[in-house]
Amino acid sequence: MGHRRRGLGSITVGPDEQASAAWGAQDDADSIAAIRHAITAGVNWIDTAAVYGLGHSEEVVAAALRDIPESERPYVFTKCGMVWDPANPAEEPARAGAPDSIRREVEQSLRRLGVERIDLYQMHWPADDGASVEDYWQTLLDLKAEGKIRAAGLSNHSAEQLTLAEKLGHVDTLQPPFSAIRRGVGAAELPWCAEHNTGVIVYSPMQAGLLTGAFSTERAAALPADDWRSRSADFTGAGLTANLALAQALRPVAQRHGVSPGAVAVAWTLSWPGVTGAIVGARNPAQIDGWLPAGSLELTAADLAEITAAIQRTGAGSGPAQPEAL
Repeated sequence: MGHRRRGLGSITVGPDEQASAAWGAQDDADSIAAIRHAITAGVNWIDTAAVYGLGHSEEVVAAALRDIPESERPYVFTKCGMVWDPANPAEEPARAGAPDSIRREVEQSLRRLGVERIDLYQMHWPADDGASVEDYWQTLLDLKAEGKIRAAGLSNHSAEQLTLAEKLGHVDTLQPPFSAIRRGVGAAELPWCAEHNTGVIVYSPMQAGLLTGAFSTERAAALPADDWRSRSADFTGAGLTANLALAQALRPVAQRHGVSPGAVAVAWTLSWPGVTGAIVGARNPAQIDGWLPAGSLELTAADLAEITAAIQRTGAGSGPAQPEAL
């Protein structure tokens, strides 16, 4: 499965107000170079969303792929359900699930991406506009039947919501947050997906940089105000101390395999039953090389036991420290 298990995430793409408010400004040329470097290295799918950069991320992905022959292009995954007001780009997008809203969104994404069909289309978050899971899931199933999308999935949804959707039609994928720090979905959602043959594409497997092995107390203190991490409990105080201790505990495992601690963190998520792939972001080509080995890295039982013990010892994060079957 190698490269297929690692996809490139493009949430940091976009120099506009919304993207900058989340991650800090990003240059388009760097983003395009990172995408092309990942493809050259064998990564064969890219994850984006309409709301990333308020449409700009999809446009940058399209620009990066434009000169690549169609037969050599990676799969492109995008998401719907987060609708922004162009007149007030700094405002929080609305979580919309009304069928007509989703249909407008898919047409806009198709146009920005420059494709006739989207490989995987996912509902970004549960809607809060009154639309039920059944309302928007049926819309995605209809788009799949019409050939607008190849596969349909849900992102950031619970096992209970997955069950409601599955009654209408198969949920092809779930995209949840999952890392050795943020392990909550290991309790219910991952087992549900394994049981229902639903692919799982986890995001933030290195927990926004904490598990890369390159993070430090000093770096956390120096994060600019426009970086959301500067306001996160994971990056301050006792939470940061525990998380960095866990990151340090990944180093011996990484050294044994000749890879980076970040690659171990990604491989750890891939070791869980039901996890199909992991999305890893990068702002430039150099960052990609640090996590590329994760897709082919097979952690041993001893490695996994060592990481489980480190999770328990440091008290980092929350959720199951290992799959229930173990």
